[in-house]
Amino acid sequence: MTKPSLPELLHAAVAAVGGTERPGQVSMAEAVAEAVDDNAHLLVQAGTGTGKSLGYLVPALAHGERVVVATATLALQRQLVERDLPRTVEALHPLLRRRPQFAMLKGRSNYLCLHRLHEGAPQDEEEGLFDQFEAAAPSSKLGQDLLRLRDWSDETETGDRDDLTPGVSDRAWSQISVSSRECLGATKCAYGAECFAEAARERAKLADVVVTNHALLAIDAIEGAPVLPKHEVLIVDEAHELVSRVTGVATGELNPGQVNRAVRRAAKLVNEKAADALLTASEGFERVLELALPGRLEEVPEDLGYALMALRDAARTVLSALGGTRDKSVQDEDAVRKQAMASVESIHGVAERITQGSEYDVVWYERHDRFGASVRVAPLSVSGLLREKLFADRSVVLTSATLKLGGDFNGVGASLGLAPEGTAGDDIPQWKGLDVGSPFDYPRQGILYVARHLATPGREGSRTDMLDELAELVEAAGGRTLGLFSSMRAAQAAAEEMRGRQDKPVLLQGEETLGELIKNFAADPETCLFGTLSLWQGVDVPGPSCQLVVMDRIPFPRPDDPLMSARQKAVEEAGGNGFMAVAATHAALLMAQGAGRLVRAMGDKGVVAVLDPRLANARYGSYLRASLPDFWYTTDRNQARRSLAAIDAAARTA
Repeated sequence: MTKPSLPELLHAAVAAVGGTERPGQVSMAEAVAEAVDDNAHLLVQAGTGTGKSLGYLVPALAHGERVVVATATLALQRQLVERDLPRTVEALHPLLRRRPQFAMLKGRSNYLCLHRLHEGAPQDEEEGLFDQFEAAAPSSKLGQDLLRLRDWSDETETGDRDDLTPGVSDRAWSQISVSSRECLGATKCAYGAECFAEAARERAKLADVVVTNHALLAIDAIEGAPVLPKHEVLIVDEAHELVSRVTGVATGELNPGQVNRAVRRAAKLVNEKAADALLTASEGFERVLELALPGRLEEVPEDLGYALMALRDAARTVLSALGGTRDKSVQDEDAVRKQAMASVESIHGVAERITQGSEYDVVWYERHDRFGASVRVAPLSVSGLLREKLFADRSVVLTSATLKLGGDFNGVGASLGLAPEGTAGDDIPQWKGLDVGSPFDYPRQGILYVARHLATPGREGSRTDMLDELAELVEAAGGRTLGLFSSMRAAQAAAEEMRGRQDKPVLLQGEETLGELIKNFAADPETCLFGTLSLWQGVDVPGPSCQLVVMDRIPFPRPDDPLMSARQKAVEEAGGNGFMAVAATHAALLMAQGAGRLVRAMGDKGVVAVLDPRLANARYGSYLRASLPDFWYTTDRNQARRSLAAIDAAARTA
């Protein structure tokens, strides 16, 4: 029997999911197949509506080698595992004459731990474990959540937190889950044979396609202990998020609360001398942080340095003592010991990292209204790590609707550790960039309006001219507005102002869960939804409910952001343009994501309004505009209002 062609396979898969084949999807599938066959690397930008998940799944399944697909969001993981993969596998089975297996794999703390559930959770203040079900009042929210979790544990096949609906609080989940460091290990645990996390790992070992998240991919790369099964092909979807997720995993933090918990956990298991040394070190660290002012520490201050060295040394002593002593009076000592070791190891690791003072790390103080001060450390760049760990020994495909910034892929490529496209060299990963476009006719479906007449936004202070403009645009659009703001303060001020000026309902991020807000926004076309970062990327509302997307200002990182400013300075010291490489790239990525909220379906029409004149006037404005969808561009406020009014009228009569 002749091997089925890629177009045949793609056609069968598209029909199975009830989609429409698009030229961009075909181009993408062909490029992915070629990259996988040649063991090469590909960056592919596929606009909304292209059907990119099938564009990479079909060639990957046809290739026959094991594939890992890493995504940033839970929504896409679920879509792949619950919809796209089952239908695609069924559709391809008659043609491939095999039925590829697929599985989802997440970090251990995402799965219910049967040992914690049945034996209890180690309690900080007393010896041994306590029964969290007895400790929580049955009438309390925590008590109700825990009782529901106990019932769910008898029904669930996966133990995966995301399969529990409705969900429970982080506090409740922490009572019945463990991190990888706290886990006893399947061979030592009485429940090892039934463990949900171990079962997920076993399924992943047998699967042809393993769906995971960026964080687990980062842990697999950074920590050196393989978490993911060996694979020949890696596909990173939502790849514009990868650098920030890897940075998050590689960031360490120390705060007094966390150190105090470690002291309490270890105190019952080690000799008095070791416990006292850690307690004294923790008190010294807490005193230093009481005086900490937020901001980057170009050099570690002397008092912090001494406090961290004391913590590091005391933690090392405790770890040695924890490994050698036994205390029969402590109930389920192995679990208590494992949790204590995990806490102390974390403190030792971060304290040692900061005291070693690598030139490749950025250290800063942070203050949180609720949790107080902390000291944090993050890599200046993750590009070297990604180049070394990601692109060796396998074909890598990175895809997103926004990878091409300012007209090419080199900006995103550089953040991933890649040299400019076409650069040759023995140790340089070779890659190609491909933009397969979008099925949408952006110049006909959308307008990019820049309010050139407004005053340039300053760092603080009210922008009355911007609020006036916003009110006029919302009025012309008849509601239907998604407001994307650069800060929560700006979103709150705008929501308050609009609620006072007009009768259109205004929903505000934080006043309800994100899912609920988006559902309510989609249900009523007259409603507006205002918010900040997660709305720039997480809203998918086709149709008449979202016909105006407003950005209050260009979303440059804050000038006092320690990590971003350090990265910018490093580029400048190396002779580059730090502003363009860091701040403008960050803003371009967010704006491209934000503008992508407008047109989600073939019939969508609307306006993206940027209420920041710098997009029209500044030298970097053309770079930012080149990163956005190819909407029809205007700075004429009357044109924008007339267009919105016409779109509103058409929607009302439809």
